[in-house]
Amino acid sequence: MKKVLGAFLPLYTTTLLMLLGSGLLTTYVSLRLAHQQVSGAVIGAIIAANYIGLVIGGKVGHNLIARVGHIRAYVSCAGIITASVLGHGLTDFLPMWIFLRLIIGLCMMCQYMVLESWLNDQAEPGQRGMIFGFYMVATYLGLSAGQIILMTQIGSGSSSLLIVALCFALCLVPIALTTRTNVQPMSPAPMELGYFFKAIPKILFMTLVIGMAVGAFYGMAPVYTSLLGFSTQQSGLFMGITIFAGLVSQFPLSWLSDRVDRHRLLFFTGLLYALAALPLTLPAHFHYMTVVCAAFIASMMQFSLYPLVVAMANDSIVPERRVSLTACLLMAFGVGACIGPLAIGAIMQPLGGNMLYLFFCLCGVVIAGMSWYRSTTHQESSEPPVPHVPMPDTMASSPLAAALNPTNTEEEIQAVMINTDENSAETAHAEDNEQQAP
Repeated sequence: MKKVLGAFLPLYTTTLLMLLGSGLLTTYVSLRLAHQQVSGAVIGAIIAANYIGLVIGGKVGHNLIARVGHIRAYVSCAGIITASVLGHGLTDFLPMWIFLRLIIGLCMMCQYMVLESWLNDQAEPGQRGMIFGFYMVATYLGLSAGQIILMTQIGSGSSSLLIVALCFALCLVPIALTTRTNVQPMSPAPMELGYFFKAIPKILFMTLVIGMAVGAFYGMAPVYTSLLGFSTQQSGLFMGITIFAGLVSQFPLSWLSDRVDRHRLLFFTGLLYALAALPLTLPAHFHYMTVVCAAFIASMMQFSLYPLVVAMANDSIVPERRVSLTACLLMAFGVGACIGPLAIGAIMQPLGGNMLYLFFCLCGVVIAGMSWYRSTTHQESSEPPVPHVPMPDTMASSPLAAALNPTNTEEEIQAVMINTDENSAETAHAEDNEQQAP
């Protein structure tokens, strides 16, 4: 453990600072616009722009890294993000904010690609789980800490933008000073949308629904707390606790996922998600701690859905197609994350903040219903089930994260991350070359 921390501490520190700034920025933007009585549809559009930038950034970031290298790509993107963050404080022109959020999302995707491909490339096979476990912890701690800053006096007003800019400026230092720079070049993952639409249509649709829920949560949960009359400090605590729930849920999920039938586990997770969100769908005004507790349980279930769906999809597809599968899953998740804030933002303002958790409840019911029956059309893999890999949903501007995991565009790296044989990755690459040959 000490060896891993010593070797990768610069990258973990960079991740922590980057996600701290990103998490604070997303919540700050939503709260500020809600306090200014901006319509929910406009707030949703601003949040959706960030996810669109993340999706576009997968291709742009790949080309940029291939052209100038990992460190130069990261430094240039961090500089652009810092300038874009400060741009929020220079104008209140909302179309400009939409553009700035798109640019930030695009550049952050490049940063994710740099960090995760770097970690993958330098990780020893026997330490990969521990290395990405620490990365996941740094991601969730950064996102949670960004929300807690809103609870302090300095976190109110435009000073929050200065803190965000400081975080993105400081995250340059560890990665610029690290000596671990011999990262291998990246190669894009192939796309086989037509095949997967026929093979696993229900899983793709569930991934879309999960993306809608996660995108709506990160973008509109601060608006939800504002509509309930919570203060900025209370909103910051609410977001910090509910995001931290994602980290808490990964440990029991990783244990259960390798021991319980995943279709059944997904069914009960979706059902519990709907039941936990159900009390918050009522228009009645609950006590603050009641709302936080219910939202914490709902978030635990919410952040468990995407890793389960990814594992199920990989169990259902032969190893040679898993690289392309991951790219398609991320595309479905990204499209959903763009739709979610737009759809919920348009109905929250006239119908009330409880529409957010009504939407979460419906998403849980849809996922539970679709996972009740196993698909009979997919191509079963002859390999043993893929072990659960805890992944943060940082596709959300906040992430993301986790939920996009941009290393999934790298064939050899992704093959290792999902614990398949290295020979399977080489076979898939060879088959792709044969298909492209005249």
